[in-house]
Amino acid sequence: MTLPRAACSMRLRDFHYDLPAELIAQRPLPDRGASRLLALDAAADQGCRDLRFSDLPQLLRPGDLLVFNNTRVMRARLFGRKDTGGQVEILVERVLDACEALAQVRASKSPKPGRRIELASGVRLLVTGCEAGFYRLRLEGTTFAQVMSTQGHIPLPPYIQRPDDVLDESRYQTLYARHSGAVAAPTAGLHFDDAMLARLPEMGVGRAEVTLHVGAGTFQPVRVQDLDRHEMHAEWIEVNEEVCRQVNSAREQGGRIVAVGTTSVRSLETAAADGDLKPFRGDSRLFIRPGYRFRVVDAMITNFHLPESTLLMLVSAFAGYRAVMDAYRHAVDARYRFFSYGDAMFLSRNEDSPPPST
Repeated sequence: MTLPRAACSMRLRDFHYDLPAELIAQRPLPDRGASRLLALDAAADQGCRDLRFSDLPQLLRPGDLLVFNNTRVMRARLFGRKDTGGQVEILVERVLDACEALAQVRASKSPKPGRRIELASGVRLLVTGCEAGFYRLRLEGTTFAQVMSTQGHIPLPPYIQRPDDVLDESRYQTLYARHSGAVAAPTAGLHFDDAMLARLPEMGVGRAEVTLHVGAGTFQPVRVQDLDRHEMHAEWIEVNEEVCRQVNSAREQGGRIVAVGTTSVRSLETAAADGDLKPFRGDSRLFIRPGYRFRVVDAMITNFHLPESTLLMLVSAFAGYRAVMDAYRHAVDARYRFFSYGDAMFLSRNEDSPPPST
């Protein structure tokens, strides 16, 4: 997609902000819906409003359609040893079939094709190749579903500096997670508890579900200053015909399309890449940054994102670069909790806000 010259001139450093380490949430709050909610509607000159997530209904209207990502996080982290004795950490990125997967492999020396990795139970993996930074692994005598269910760990993000525990089994999943395949949670949805989900139809707010299997690439840093040179990682998406019907129906009735999370935004915008929203099933590398023109989404709920990340670029494109960066500085000053287990934002679209020309 061609972006305006102003957008193309943006650099990675434009998306830096200072974040004290103590604001990075290491554990979930006792209750899903107990987080704070920073509302930003720069287009209406409302600035930042400090709310609670329980205040979300006052930001929604009858006829709105909330679009959730129903992916389910796999127990994708495995530990083992190479046949030479060195320790190995495996993060399964994508299960290709019952016995084969693509994965990141961390070891003192990268394993070569033909080498084997032995897991704690004696199960063995054969390294059959390497492509685009991921290793192709084949299990011998069992399946990845079986191995991950018995030996896998919840793959907490690298900024959560503790091992996963039993609480993460439930709290690093949304209540509506159905389709296994993600290595990271669609974290905006973690705030929705049963009571909030039950209120939506009572308010006349609709609900639709897409699937985007979040990949490990979501945590990879952008390594180039020139954003034109950044290549997005591929993530698998499904937007079915029913979702398209629901979106069109909500639009006809004057409702807004409210995406729950950046993953729902990318799903819907990928499915509308040709101009009209159509069913879509396959990989997407859509890179949304200031200058992008949104075709589907009117408002979004999202968590706070890492400095210099593609997700921060996406929300800056959506709500206006300057407004978002100002809101992040406000969130730091107001001691919001950041990232996966942190607090949330409600953003209204303000894409006409120009990016900087630096």
